[in-house]
Amino acid sequence: MIEGQLRPNKVTDERLIDAVSRIRRELFVPPALRAMAYVDDELPLGGGRCLMRPMVAVRLLQSVAAQPRDIAMVVGAGIGYEAAVLALLVRVVVALEADADLARIGRSALVDHRIATVNYIEAPLAAGYRQRAPYDVIVFGGAAAAVPPEIAGQLGEGGRLAVVLRPQEGVGRATLIVRTGGVLAPRAIFDAATPLLPDFAAKPGFLF
Repeated sequence: MIEGQLRPNKVTDERLIDAVSRIRRELFVPPALRAMAYVDDELPLGGGRCLMRPMVAVRLLQSVAAQPRDIAMVVGAGIGYEAAVLALLVRVVVALEADADLARIGRSALVDHRIATVNYIEAPLAAGYRQRAPYDVIVFGGAAAAVPPEIAGQLGEGGRLAVVLRPQEGVGRATLIVRTGGVLAPRAIFDAATPLLPDFAAKPGFLF
């Protein structure tokens, strides 16, 4: 996966590549899908959810330039793969997930990896998790039509938020949003056909 999918697609952060190499992706999928854990595609998890394509997930993680003292949140953490990789790069990760079955798989895989710095929070996704805010890093575990103001407001000064934005039908745009001087500045990074997270398919007064 690293040599065939990540490096050829502009993943150059060696610290991130090392973190990816230490995570057994097959433990973060249901048993029936483990033979497909490293394929270059999204993996369906049921209920409209999926595990993001490896290249998309890792490039999103690379874009936020995670630092050892950062506090991070993964919105729609699902089975926890992105949260696990991020946990090897930052101080602590909040894995926000509304689906108890997906969270159960994620917790089990984290135990297998002896990762204790990911805190699964089972709660509605659109509100984020203000109790641990402000965050230095926020990553969405799937595409969103837009970023809810409640989540954007939990990004700290200098914080970085990475998400695939799909406001309309068609291919989305992986986007990095940085808070500087209180202002949120978005920048498109690359195209991605990542499926929408069901909680973020509509646009009820979202930001972008």
